[in-house]
Amino acid sequence: MKKSSVTVEKICLLAGKIMLASGAETYRVEDTMDRIAKSYGVENPQSYATLTGLHFSLDYTSSSYFLRITKRATDLHKIDDVNQLSREIVANQIPLEAAYHKMEMLEKNSLSFSLRFQILAATLVSGCFSLMFGGTWPDFLPACFAGCIGYLMMILFDKMIEIRFLAEFIGASFIGLTAASCFLLGFGASLEMIIIGAVMPLVPGLPITNAIRDLMAGHLVSGVSKGIESLLTAVAIGAGIAMVYGFFPV
Repeated sequence: MKKSSVTVEKICLLAGKIMLASGAETYRVEDTMDRIAKSYGVENPQSYATLTGLHFSLDYTSSSYFLRITKRATDLHKIDDVNQLSREIVANQIPLEAAYHKMEMLEKNSLSFSLRFQILAATLVSGCFSLMFGGTWPDFLPACFAGCIGYLMMILFDKMIEIRFLAEFIGASFIGLTAASCFLLGFGASLEMIIIGAVMPLVPGLPITNAIRDLMAGHLVSGVSKGIESLLTAVAIGAGIAMVYGFFPV
């Protein structure tokens, strides 16, 4: 009889990889990995997650396994799917191979929303944030247009250069350029409100929240790392807008 190549370590690391790469908090990742391992009879699983990698072992003194995370995004739907599957594993004792197969299917699933839908959402969100932060209705359409262009450029350059901070800098630059152009042509009442609304889809809200939650949970390394990543994103956005202001002294 052929021995299965699927092990507890593999399914735990795969679950952690999906969650961490989708934007989950590190303490949630570690808790999920530990619960899955315990459901398959492991008494003392040792999980350790950071922003860029996972460590896992079956016991205090057993061999340790490492998995590097090179690319991260925000996909709350995948996090929820892994959480739901882990609950089913714990409650129903799904066979190891079947659970691993389901986990592989979750990893292959793409984002729930198409690129076109994401751009549409960023467009409407930009205009609504402009109004929420004190803008007027004349600022709504310019903010929508600037937010659409900036978010689209950020996604395109992220795929081309695979450097997230540089892509965010370029996206913010296009936002500033589009907003300044609209304002100089007479569209919009307040350039500041247009820009503030348009940059909101680029603001790292989830990483900032996760950084605070990790720090509160005692995960200092991950909390500080995510905080620095969020700070660099904020600097990239601010630098992109400031560069445009240097060329367009409006």
